[in-house]
Amino acid sequence: MSLVAAAPPSGGPIIAEVDMGADSSAPVVRATVVQASTVFYDTPATLEKAERLLAEAAGYGSQLVVFPEAFVGGYPRGSNFGAAIGNRTPKGREEFRKYHAAAIDVPGPEVDRLAAMAGKYKVFLVMGVIERDGYTLYCSVLFFDAQGHYLGKHRKMMPTSVERIIWGFGDGSTIPVFDTPVGKIGAAICWENRKLGAVICWENRMPLLRTAMYSKGIEIYCAPTADDWDSWQATMAHIAVEGGCFVLSANQFCRRKDYPPSPEYLFTGMEAELEPDSVVCKGGSVIISPSGTVLAGPNYSGEALISADLDLAEIARVKFDFDVVGHYARPDVFSLIVKDHPMNPVTFMSSTGAESEKPVAGGSGK
Repeated sequence: MSLVAAAPPSGGPIIAEVDMGADSSAPVVRATVVQASTVFYDTPATLEKAERLLAEAAGYGSQLVVFPEAFVGGYPRGSNFGAAIGNRTPKGREEFRKYHAAAIDVPGPEVDRLAAMAGKYKVFLVMGVIERDGYTLYCSVLFFDAQGHYLGKHRKMMPTSVERIIWGFGDGSTIPVFDTPVGKIGAAICWENRKLGAVICWENRMPLLRTAMYSKGIEIYCAPTADDWDSWQATMAHIAVEGGCFVLSANQFCRRKDYPPSPEYLFTGMEAELEPDSVVCKGGSVIISPSGTVLAGPNYSGEALISADLDLAEIARVKFDFDVVGHYARPDVFSLIVKDHPMNPVTFMSSTGAESEKPVAGGSGK
């Protein structure tokens, strides 16, 4: 294998790729992970930026584009929303109001616009968003096909640490794996019926959730994240080998100046140490093959489009050795039950005795 660095156009991003030496007759997909920051508290501007990046990626021939966790709506790094046990501050409540205003309804006009972008540039789009469902927010990933159709979503099932004060919990009804209905794109490349899904950030440390995804036959495993720790790379490599799948992890690259200035927005415990150009999230976006080979990245240098050509025939080659929910499974000893229906908080019982559920608004999983 050889590392191929495509020379960027003036002002354009660097795209690193690995030439896998694949048989030209095998299905190959060009995939891109976007490493870029949100325009915080400005969703229209964030959507404009997303379209510019999507257009660039499509210009390089990408057929699948994955954006970071919470790209639309923003990842509120460093904020505690004025919350302590037994107390919330007025400033923190106002911060949540603004964050809630920057989130998007699913479905809604922003979803329609993202769908139109996917159709315009003929790419399969995986987008991290903050979803507004009434007055509860969810960290979600939305999926769009290359014909401009919204396919569905995954809601983060387990927010990490302080994330739990601002985000609700997803349930088993939104852990989809999609048969990509893309067909032939660009240079007569076909990846129809390839299975794609997403798991967000530290959900990827949950072995039972990973197993559920493997059991659905996931082949292109998207991992939008906000984790820029070095240990994240080991997690991604392990999942690629364990699941026998391509892993595409997209993270933001952010500087302090990408967030609102102090005192409107504070990085708790570190604000005094930060300059406008201080890096507060260093990226680390990466693409890894089913054999554990790093195809592109990790990138820690700035905003970038990070791409690789995925030889989908490699999946069968590695699963000859290890198929975690197939020939290497032991269902006679170990088994997993997944409750994949919506967990609604209210159920109404009619006078006839029939049950009807009252879902949280938009909580059906589509």
